[in-house]
This record gives sequence, C-alpha cells and structure tokens, in this order.
Amino acid sequence: MTTIGVGLISHTNAGKTTLARTLLRSDIGEIGDRAHVTDVSERHVLIESTQGDVLELWDTPGFGDSARLYQRLKGQADPIGWALTQIWDRYADRPFWSGQKALVSARQSCDVILYVVNASELPEDARYVETEMKILDWVGKPVILVLNQVGPLRSQARSEAEIALWRSHLAAHSCVRGALSLDAFGRCWVQEDRLLALIEALVPDEKKPAGARLRAAWQARNYQTFEHSQQTLAHELACLAVDEETFAKSNLSQKVGGWVKSSVLGADGEAAQLKAAQQAMLQRLESLARAAMDMMIKLHGLSGKAATEPLQELARELAVERPTDEHKAGLWGGLVSGAAGGLAADLATGGLSFGAGALIGGVVGALGALGAVQAYNTARGKGSGRLHWSSDFLTRRIATALLGYLAVAHFGRGRGEFVQSESVPDHVKQALGVLNQYRSQLDRIWQSARRDRDVAGTEQQLVGPLTALSRDVLLTLYPDCSAALTKP
Repeated sequence: MTTIGVGLISHTNAGKTTLARTLLRSDIGEIGDRAHVTDVSERHVLIESTQGDVLELWDTPGFGDSARLYQRLKGQADPIGWALTQIWDRYADRPFWSGQKALVSARQSCDVILYVVNASELPEDARYVETEMKILDWVGKPVILVLNQVGPLRSQARSEAEIALWRSHLAAHSCVRGALSLDAFGRCWVQEDRLLALIEALVPDEKKPAGARLRAAWQARNYQTFEHSQQTLAHELACLAVDEETFAKSNLSQKVGGWVKSSVLGADGEAAQLKAAQQAMLQRLESLARAAMDMMIKLHGLSGKAATEPLQELARELAVERPTDEHKAGLWGGLVSGAAGGLAADLATGGLSFGAGALIGGVVGALGALGAVQAYNTARGKGSGRLHWSSDFLTRRIATALLGYLAVAHFGRGRGEFVQSESVPDHVKQALGVLNQYRSQLDRIWQSARRDRDVAGTEQQLVGPLTALSRDVLLTLYPDCSAALTKP
C-alpha cells in the first residue's frame, strides 16, 4: 500500500483546475478568468489500485509574481526570510503566501510535478517560464511538461512538433524529464495512459511497483468505459438494422380514387402512408441516437445532453420496398400488349423489384399482367410496402456514430457540459477511412439483420467489428497509445 503524490503547478490562469477536472472526472475547485482562482492546495485521489495504492493529485495556487516568489523561497532558510513568509506575507498578501506554502508542500509530499503551460503562447513569449523553472529546480522533483490550451483537435505530427519546440526551449533545465500534450478541453482518454506511464517511470524506485499497479488500474477503468461505449453503439446500430415499417396496399377502388385525386388535386394516399412510415422510423432513429450519445456522455463522467439531428435530411436514406401494384399493372396491361405488360409491372414497382417483369409480360401478354404480378408478390411475401434503412446508410451511420464517440472521448470535463462541435478536422476524417476495410463484413451483418430481425444477435455480431474499428481509428490518431487500447 503506497501513496504517490503528483503536484499540478503552473503560472496563474493556465488551466490547472480545468485539467484536474478532466483527469478526475469531477467538478472540483473553482474556474474563472482571473488570477489566483485557486488560493490553497487541494488534494484529490486520481485512482486507487486493488492493493490499496493511491495516486494523489495536488491542485496548487498558480504562480503570480514568479520573480518575487523565487526570492522568497531562496530566503526561507534565514530568519528574516522566514519572518517575511510566515508573518508578513501570510497576512499582507494571502495569495502570495499560499503560493509559497503550496511549493513547500510539493517539495515535501509530491513525487512528480506536472508543470502546465499555455501552448497557445510561443515559449519565448512566455517570459515568466524561465523564472518558474528556477522555482521548480528549487522544488527538486522530476517535472513533466504538460501542454494545455492547445486549441482544436490536431494531428499527432503537429502535437509532437509543439512538444519538441517547448522541450528545446527548456533543454537547460534538467528537472524536465518528460513532456506531452494533454489539453484540458480536447485530450483523448488514450493520451492519459502516456501521462501515467511517465509518472510510473519517474517515481522513486521503491514506488515503481505501486506506479505500475496504479497505471494498470487506470487502464482497466478506461478500457471498461471503451467497451461499454462500443456495446452502446452496437445496440443503436442493431436496432436500426432490424427496424422497418410496413404500409398496407389499397384495394382497386381506393387506388382508382387515389389516382384521380393525384391527377386532379395533387394528393396521393400511398405517398401519405409512406410519409407517415418515414416519420415513424426517423423518430425512432433520433431516439436511439440520442439515447446512445447520452449513455456515452454518462460513461465518460461528463454532463450535458446529445444534440438533435436534422432528421428530415435522413429520410432519403430509407430504402423503399413496395409490392408490385397489381391493379395499376393490370390497367397498363389493358392498354398495351406483349412484352409491354411486363414493363408495366416493372414500372409499378418504381424500378425497385420485379426484375423479370419484361420476360413474364412477354409470355402472358397484356391481359395476363395482373395475374403475373399477383403471383410475383405472393411468391415473395410482398403483400404490403416495407421501409427499412439501406445497407449503405447503416455503414455510413457507423461513421456518424464514431464521430459522436470521438467527440465524447475527447471532451474534457473542465470545459463544462458536453457540446458536440460541428466541425471535424481533416485528419479525423482520414482516420475514419479504415471503415472501408470492414464493408463486406458489415454488409453480411445488415443482410442477416433484415432476414432474422434479431436485435440481440445483431448487436453481438456488431460488437467485434465496431471495437476493432474504433481501436483502428484511435491508433491512427494516436499511434503511440497502443497500451491504452489493449484489453487488460
């Protein structure tokens, strides 16, 4: 049973508390656009191992007047310096005193320091950094440089270039032993494993076994969330794959009346039934998508609700299977003869089925068209129209679902309630290209789903390829995070 202490230190208002909230998945501390929002050191438990090891995170007051602070810390050994700190600063300048106290505590209690910098600044423009590095040299603990506030999700190559720039700028300071980009607003959970790996490597030798156990506990917790997310996506897609709506065919007198209304008034009864069926399926899609996103938001320790999708734009994705219209085909057949009877039967389906219509029409003639179409529908069980989601749409829907998952997986709690961005970076779109490798496997699953209409069975068939696909996408985005995506 070992305790490892990690200190979170930075210049004031650099986003330490937002990062702490993201790592802790909890709304700790106070966030504000002003100096010294955090005025005392706060201890929080990041993770515990099954053996009782504890990883503590200390959120400290931000550095303000770094030069004066450095002078105070250097002078604490002599009586005058001690009096200035413990008597004068304590009552005359409380935030300044809190900063000194936090650093003394970090020196005594922490094994590793996370020094958070604002990556939107160039290193040479952040003039306070040089003095603060001297303060960290005084603390005497290994430092991990954490680039925060990096902005919109960016490629691995760009992140590594930024890290290299900062490391080069701080090369003279031997206390800096590691660096990574970990934005409080837009990091991905797989990147957290790199942080735990660095901490494990930098703790004293006697604490390294505990560091390994704590990292394993972190990996197990995050991978469980990953698995539950994939199961959630699989359930949404399985329900869509088996979903369908039927609309009954009209009798002859209803159809004749409908054709007259359609010609004279522009009204079409069958179109109205089709529209109602579409609306029912669109509403179910919205409900399923919203429930899946809400579940993933909850799984990732976030708050907020999923946004509404523009459902009407999805109506064109529905595949329509109508029964061949026997009466309309018969009326056409009464006007024409021979092979044209089969063509009439084909036209009556909207070109969606009855591929052998011309052949049948050529054999039975125009007057036999009605009987031929009746036989065709009976043989195929198409006594009514059927609406379902097309296979192409279902495969594309996986990409949409994955974008939703990635949005949740990157959203930091310090940012507030979850809000899904409408923009998708190009490198993320490119990463989704691995979906093409799974198309044939997915097509078989969609066909099976429509045939068997088994939600649970389809869900189980989808979990494997969805998990593999999500892993491939994340590894494309973060190739050095494979350990986080390995099942414990």
